[in-house]
Amino acid sequence: MSVQVVAAKMAEVELKDVHGKDSPAESPVTPTSEGKSLARNDPSREAGSSSSSSTSPTAEPSAKAGEPSPGSLTPNPVKMPQASAMKRPDPQQNGGEAFVNRDGTVAEAPRMKKIQFADQKQEFNKRPTKIGRRSLSRSISQSSTDSYSSAASYTDSSDDETSPRDKQQKNSKGNGDFCIKNIKQADFGRREIEIAEQEMPALMALRKRAQGEKPLAGAKVVGCTHITAQTAILDDGGDLTHWIYKKYPNMFKKIKGIVEESVTGVHRLYQLSKAGKLCVPAMNVNDSVTKQKFDNLYCCRESILDGLKRTTDVMFGGKQVVVCGYGEVGKGCCAALKAMGSIVYVTEIDPICALQACMDGFRLVKLNEVIRQVDIVITCTGNKNVVVREYLDRMKNGCIVCNMGHSNTEIDVASLRTPELTWERVRSQVDHVIWPDGKRIVLLAEGRLLNLSCSTVPTFVLSITATTQALALIELYNAPEGRYKQDVYLLPKKMDEYVASLHLPTFDAHLTELSDEQAKYLGLNKNGPFKPNYYRY
Repeated sequence: MSVQVVAAKMAEVELKDVHGKDSPAESPVTPTSEGKSLARNDPSREAGSSSSSSTSPTAEPSAKAGEPSPGSLTPNPVKMPQASAMKRPDPQQNGGEAFVNRDGTVAEAPRMKKIQFADQKQEFNKRPTKIGRRSLSRSISQSSTDSYSSAASYTDSSDDETSPRDKQQKNSKGNGDFCIKNIKQADFGRREIEIAEQEMPALMALRKRAQGEKPLAGAKVVGCTHITAQTAILDDGGDLTHWIYKKYPNMFKKIKGIVEESVTGVHRLYQLSKAGKLCVPAMNVNDSVTKQKFDNLYCCRESILDGLKRTTDVMFGGKQVVVCGYGEVGKGCCAALKAMGSIVYVTEIDPICALQACMDGFRLVKLNEVIRQVDIVITCTGNKNVVVREYLDRMKNGCIVCNMGHSNTEIDVASLRTPELTWERVRSQVDHVIWPDGKRIVLLAEGRLLNLSCSTVPTFVLSITATTQALALIELYNAPEGRYKQDVYLLPKKMDEYVASLHLPTFDAHLTELSDEQAKYLGLNKNGPFKPNYYRY
């Protein structure tokens, strides 16, 4: 999951307002230079008075990682709100009886059941009155492969292929200034968000502390992201920044800054900075510890298995798998597959990551050495053309190909769209690409991100990264003029530790505190930060 946010003063920029009825509440942090207590809350969801004031750290330039931060964050301890039990309404499943006619068709008993959603007041037939054997078989087969996750709900909830841009839709207030697939799904989406909030303790804690001052009051936040219940707003690969730079470069004069969370997006920002073309300050959230470890490593360790199971029902034991790239994403994928009994190979260009793979018990190979024998190919590099047509031609029949890296650039899917190859859609997000000799490969999500297209991302992990993004965004927006130059900045260690501390109460975890003597011996502040910026977790 990656996020990029651009903030600008409302009075300074003309951007189309796309805020919906229930926009997510902002999270608080206070710039040290102003000494304000920043808080914001949605009164409809959170009760109680605001907590004690919190202060925000000042991010440090990546070029000066070893120097002290211009500001410091000393957050007050937050008592975590106890998550209330929330129930998700499910429609009654009243099955009917069926019988076989003499002509071989299958007919339902005269009783007809209807399902009605209380919020949407929509009715539809549970089954057709009469259906042929072949159609019934196809229907059962399809239902057995459907995913009931929120991800599937957003991608497969409607068979209307009309472009959202061609629709005239209104929300409950009569406002039509938005572009989404189906506004009638708003109530369902709101329930999904409420469920997700139960696993996002830090974000909810920051919201609760935001009842007083509004840290983003007057700001317009423009984002580009994979839409899920957990993100609810937030970019992938710096696409928004790239788009503004190419199409509307003058707009940068009105933009306060950029928050970027993806590997590719950060790489683009550093390229712009090196060329002297970066027009505003940018926060590199991708290289924060909370992003690298929790979003990349722990999240992908779970979602890789989830995505493959949902789409292919493959059994992992004994399967030969090659994972391209042994960064944090690759490490998570390899650990999960190894635990399931798979034989895992790794490809890597970095000798340090390669040595880590060897020490972790994986065999380091070149892709062309194993491409004929592996059952599953997974890309995790963030690069382009990692799996090209040459490798695709040499794969064995039934090989599963998927991407856990960035966008759809790692697998050369365009090379497969040729007249001699046949594409067969098996189920949602699953295509068989068939060669003239009958060989077929199983391509998942057309080369896009597997964990975002075919599975769900753990909500708890997104709470960690989204909280980091919110703090970085607020810091940029509230920073006094001149604090940040036109460069790329890293988040201070103190902010990472603060975000982590907000999630510990979920586990009933209790931190050990240093004594004055111990803190003096280590040369540390008792309240942190506890590690230098160069420390590798």
